[in-house]
Amino acid sequence: MKISVVICVYTEDRWEDIREAVESVERQRRKPYEVILVVDHNPDLHLRLKQEYPGAIVVENAHEQGLSGGKNTGAATASGDVVAYLDDDAVAEPGWLEALEEGFQDPAVVGVGGSTRPLWAAGRRPRWFPPEFDWTVGCTYVGMPTVRAPIRNVMGGNAAFRREVVGAAGGFHTGIGRSVQGRRSRPLGCEETEFCIRLSQRFPGAVMLFEPAAVIGHKVSAQRERFAYFRSRCYAEGLSKALVASSVGTRDGLSSERAYATRTLPAGVLRGIGAAFRGDPAGLSRAFAIVVGLAWTGWGYVVGTTRLKSRRS
Repeated sequence: MKISVVICVYTEDRWEDIREAVESVERQRRKPYEVILVVDHNPDLHLRLKQEYPGAIVVENAHEQGLSGGKNTGAATASGDVVAYLDDDAVAEPGWLEALEEGFQDPAVVGVGGSTRPLWAAGRRPRWFPPEFDWTVGCTYVGMPTVRAPIRNVMGGNAAFRREVVGAAGGFHTGIGRSVQGRRSRPLGCEETEFCIRLSQRFPGAVMLFEPAAVIGHKVSAQRERFAYFRSRCYAEGLSKALVASSVGTRDGLSSERAYATRTLPAGVLRGIGAAFRGDPAGLSRAFAIVVGLAWTGWGYVVGTTRLKSRRS
């Protein structure tokens, strides 16, 4: 199986991160068929990468500025059987591609996502930060499977798809997520969620698979370790979820979120309170953060849904 690895980049401020991401791909036990660097409307960075990585395919985003356009450009450029996406501030473990490929042995599987672990700028998790909300920093969170299992959608920074299905499903929609990288203060997301749901609707019986052995580390900046970012990211997720539900329908768009909100989060609150009674006062902070996170996400969804309805009327 030929695997094309796509890394979407947009700023020279992340030069060292990009370098480490590319090097982690080069160290894979299962070598990639090709490495594609998609530059998001930054000519200087495009030229620098072409000079630095002559063995890679360095292309400019051929679509609207943003992550979705970059991913679509990468898929269109790729010639492998599978397109694997890696964030530009992530580091893949040596067995990453090997594990992703293993997930595609079943012909029904069209997408495979791996386990993404946070690499905290402070060197450790902030004591107030609940693992149920690791999705706010682009990482695997409590509530996801712990073993190989079918899931509704993969997480975009550590995901692979059969190349032919990306175009057949219409690619990633540019109206969802960070449409203009680095210029929007609102940390929107969910472009991969909407794509996976739309892909499953287009191809009934298609399987999205979570493969925990496909491990990457995702860098979490000091700014993203702050409660203010946490709250903002939750609100933005609610806005994004409203767009997803509008695109693919509420039933599919919120199917996983219902179980997460009614089972995973209440259990997390109880764990936090229990930890506080056992001598860990930060347990109350984690419980409080879960309540705030759920409330702000829900409020974002209400605001986003209201805005969409007003535009249509």
